[in-house]
Amino acid sequence: MTRRARTFYLIPYAFWILLFVIAPIVLIAYYSFFDIDGNFTFSNYVNFFTPVYLKMMVSSFWYAFLIMLFALLISYPTALVLTKLKHKQLWLLLIILPTWINLLLKAYAFMGIFGTYGTANKFLEFIGIGTKQILFTDFSFLFVSTYIFIPFMILPIYNALEEMNPSLTHAAQDLGATRWTTFWRVVFPITLDGVKAGCQAVFIPALSLFMITRLIAGNRVITLGTAIEEHFLVTQDWGMGSTIGVFLIIAMFIIMFVSGTKRKKGAVK
Repeated sequence: MTRRARTFYLIPYAFWILLFVIAPIVLIAYYSFFDIDGNFTFSNYVNFFTPVYLKMMVSSFWYAFLIMLFALLISYPTALVLTKLKHKQLWLLLIILPTWINLLLKAYAFMGIFGTYGTANKFLEFIGIGTKQILFTDFSFLFVSTYIFIPFMILPIYNALEEMNPSLTHAAQDLGATRWTTFWRVVFPITLDGVKAGCQAVFIPALSLFMITRLIAGNRVITLGTAIEEHFLVTQDWGMGSTIGVFLIIAMFIIMFVSGTKRKKGAVK
């Protein structure tokens, strides 16, 4: 393929990136310099560093970290088991299927499950514990969020495990390594790129959650995503909402840069 042909085929891709990635970011940055009355100001950036928004930022990072951690602890063993199953593609499809369901529908389903008269409380009554407040708690928020993001953690880890040469684990065992030593010294380092990709796919969107905080956590969990929704839809302060969005975008780029994979020089392709 000639250079001119490659340039021609890149035009639609470049147009897409310009229209749906760069343009929205520029608009968000532009609106962040205006107050609620439409006056140019830097006060939004000053207000962001007040204790209220800093507390929201810490809360957002904390909950995103917990969601990522729980998803990783569940997804890695699941991906390991998947690679050893006979009909692995079928099981992988069953894990991916829930992602095809609308997020709002899944949230309402969990509201019914965790409600006062829901399935979870009926089970607790059956075993003699009694009715508990499950909905509108940190537990319900973390549980539902982790459930939603698990497929996005499993897929990159599963792909990394599938690409690993099995002779490496056999060689480690032949040299006397235990299963734990083989996993920790051979399997995990080789699949670390998949773990990083999964952590990115979970942590970054978890920073800006707002629908689940409303429906499942009942506004007991306040994050930057909740604040953005509040400013855009309730207070109509688009400037402050855009300012929070700018800092979220910066945080996401930093996370991607820090957790990105760096190919070593001379590495075998």
